[in-house]
Amino acid sequence: MRIVFMGTPDFSVDCLKALVASKHDVVGVFCQPDKPVGRKQELTPPDVKVEALKHGLNVYQPASLKNGKGVEILEQLKPDLVVVVAYGKILPDDFLSYPEYGCINVHASILPKYRGASPIHYAVLNGDKVTGVTVQQMDSGIDTGDILGVKECEIGINDTTEYMYELLAPLGAEVLMETIDLIEKGELKPEKQDESKASKVGLLNKEMSNIDWSDTAFNIHNKIRGLYSWPGASTKINGKTLKIHSSVLSEKTGNNIPGEIIESSGRLIICCGDNKSVELKSVQLEGKKRMETSVFLNGYAIEKGTVLG
Repeated sequence: MRIVFMGTPDFSVDCLKALVASKHDVVGVFCQPDKPVGRKQELTPPDVKVEALKHGLNVYQPASLKNGKGVEILEQLKPDLVVVVAYGKILPDDFLSYPEYGCINVHASILPKYRGASPIHYAVLNGDKVTGVTVQQMDSGIDTGDILGVKECEIGINDTTEYMYELLAPLGAEVLMETIDLIEKGELKPEKQDESKASKVGLLNKEMSNIDWSDTAFNIHNKIRGLYSWPGASTKINGKTLKIHSSVLSEKTGNNIPGEIIESSGRLIICCGDNKSVELKSVQLEGKKRMETSVFLNGYAIEKGTVLG
């Protein structure tokens, strides 16, 4: 089968590798344009482009697919199928309908839950115990197409968004290849999504970072691991920003002020709005490097009773 692959970030790379290693012919790879990165704003190619060039694949980085520009490229490549994994742009209708088998998308949630841009983050932020990867037949909506294949994955109580990316990327490649095999055999059984169970999630932003200590310990812990590693969760301590990289739920309880430090000797335990608490395991004070909390407390004395936020 002649396949065009569309993806941009590191999450997409496992699926591209699986296609390259298969019997199928990857005739072209689409990704977003190179972007300035870091303090020096050096023009940097997307991860998918780097991987594609390793295999000598033709790479296309159009600024837009509208007005027939995307179809012009497809007419050169003549794909039977287009595979999309975190490409980053909405595909126009003429593009979606061009290949014989249309366009299929690998989405990092169990659809119809968490349609949209940040499904892995929100599964962790909401404290879900299970997530997964869905392959769907793309239509004109956002993640609304028929479900072609699903694989589930557990989320541990301390698993971060970053860690879940590492688990779900290869899982996505696995269900993708199984789906393509079914397409070839003519054994695919598409299922309509249940709109009554649908939910949408948008992009994250830095304004989400601040911790509201009046929330429950469970929700605060989920926020810390859900926003790791970007945009990250943070609070204020003695007027300075303290970024919190990791935490665990603590067994300590008490009728303290939300945000009050109830232990600061070797461990940093904070009371939350439900009188339960979280222990901060890894932190970073503004202007300093990230460090384990025990090391941080050796060089930055904090009085018990100090209130964060």
